[in-house]
Amino acid sequence: MSELHGQRMEDQVSEPKLVLVFSGKRKSGKDYVTDLIQDRLGSDVCCILRLSGPLKQQYAQEHGLDLQQLLGPGPYKEQYRADMIRWGETRRHDEPGFFCRLATREARQPVWLVSDARRQTDLQFFCSEFPRQTQSVRVQSSEKTRKQRGWSFCTGVDDAESECGLDSGVEFDWIINNEADAPSLDEQMQPILKLAKEAGPSSLH
Repeated sequence: MSELHGQRMEDQVSEPKLVLVFSGKRKSGKDYVTDLIQDRLGSDVCCILRLSGPLKQQYAQEHGLDLQQLLGPGPYKEQYRADMIRWGETRRHDEPGFFCRLATREARQPVWLVSDARRQTDLQFFCSEFPRQTQSVRVQSSEKTRKQRGWSFCTGVDDAESECGLDSGVEFDWIINNEADAPSLDEQMQPILKLAKEAGPSSLH
């Protein structure tokens, strides 16, 4: 076996049975929804892949920053967010699937929840690599609701591709309305959970 082929084999991830790619605006609740689904299915069946994780890890390494604070929800992350977005765009320009590939490297469960797709290239990566397994999910909340959760418009962030890249041009397989007056999340998630359970081990059926 050639060294190159051996490297390819090493980089290969185990084939998932289902890949649910989630997107949504800041404070729409996409992390909350993916956490709920993982709670229902169990972490042995379902893993959450955060594309921002490897991005932040690489960015922290190159800029000498505190990775744990970058991964958290606090003000530390916010002060670097705009620059981190610009830095990430440069990396993606060189290799569109760079961060997607890093995020999937250690995934072994049959069901993958990609919690933070932001660009057409994110969705295209999974549709290209796992065409039969991939479905897209949009989590939606109004500006009023997002403001109640602490969101405020930030130039260079909320008008950048990282927030707007999937606002149009995509026909999502599923749309979840995360609003107080919408049907409950449990009700809206039932068909998605059914799909995931069918993809999981036979004991879930």
